[in-house]
Amino acid sequence: MSSPGAGTGAERALESQRQIQHETEAAERRSFKQEGEQDENGGAMQAGAREYPVPPFPAQHQEKPGVESRLEPAPMYDAPYYKGSGKLKDRKALITGADSGIGRAVATLFAREGADVAIVYLAADEDATETKKAVEKEGRRAVLIKGDVADPVFAKAAVEQTVKVLGGLDILVNNAAFQEHAQDIEAISEEHFDRTIRTNLYGYFHFAKAAVPHIKPGGAIINTGSETGIFGNKQLLDYSITKGGIHAFTRSLAAMLVKKGIRVNCVAPGPVWTPLNPADRAAEAVTRFGSQSLMGRPAQPEEIAPAYVFLASPQTSSFITGEILPIIGGPQGAG
Repeated sequence: MSSPGAGTGAERALESQRQIQHETEAAERRSFKQEGEQDENGGAMQAGAREYPVPPFPAQHQEKPGVESRLEPAPMYDAPYYKGSGKLKDRKALITGADSGIGRAVATLFAREGADVAIVYLAADEDATETKKAVEKEGRRAVLIKGDVADPVFAKAAVEQTVKVLGGLDILVNNAAFQEHAQDIEAISEEHFDRTIRTNLYGYFHFAKAAVPHIKPGGAIINTGSETGIFGNKQLLDYSITKGGIHAFTRSLAAMLVKKGIRVNCVAPGPVWTPLNPADRAAEAVTRFGSQSLMGRPAQPEEIAPAYVFLASPQTSSFITGEILPIIGGPQGAG
């Protein structure tokens, strides 16, 4: 395991995240029940290759950054019915926040499509190791890189290590994020606001800036946005700001890089069952997570990951750049 610039940088970031979490939780007794929540399991839509879990889920809460192995039910990321066809053969990808959730599922499918993967993560060593095993199970190489994406020195070092170990860089997936609910603007401290901005916006900027000189024509950058960046969210003021910024960053960077032959796009998920949720919400609130979507349940990471393959592969999206792809389980308000 290699960790350029990790050490105290990642430890400080993790301590900052946990301090914000504890302060916000202590400041308010929050109810996360969403308007329009379903009261019964009935109505949750199943349209995939296999059946996915529906609310209610067990009440559970974790300290940040959240650990996938402790989440119940376990997120479904391995997409056993997804068959690779060489769409990313011999490509080199760097994925931030790849230890769990969407990042792990993307790493797995990228490997199944023939890519080697650099797994960038903050603190969850056990989860990151599982992602590495998933990539290697697909017959591809993986490297673990631990540190804080908000640190420009770490971003540069992580990209350089990826190039050195994997032999190049073709695809950057900016996916790492910090999120903490707050019901009132007065409950959002300067440190809370700053940590969200630095992780979600500075982190994407730093990695893109470091990666672009190494990505050749035909390469791609894929950012992870959110439905909150489209519709807003009254309990995620700072997070929604950053996701809207990521959408604008995507479109602007796409225009900037078109002459270099690098496509830039964004996936904007709705509710997805990942460790981010119990590390952000009160235990009881987690039980109904995703029930407000039109499908009546959250997505599983393996339902989101194919969109990243689509946007990464020049075989499938060579004429697509600057686009925001919402995957939110149906139109908001349509239910």
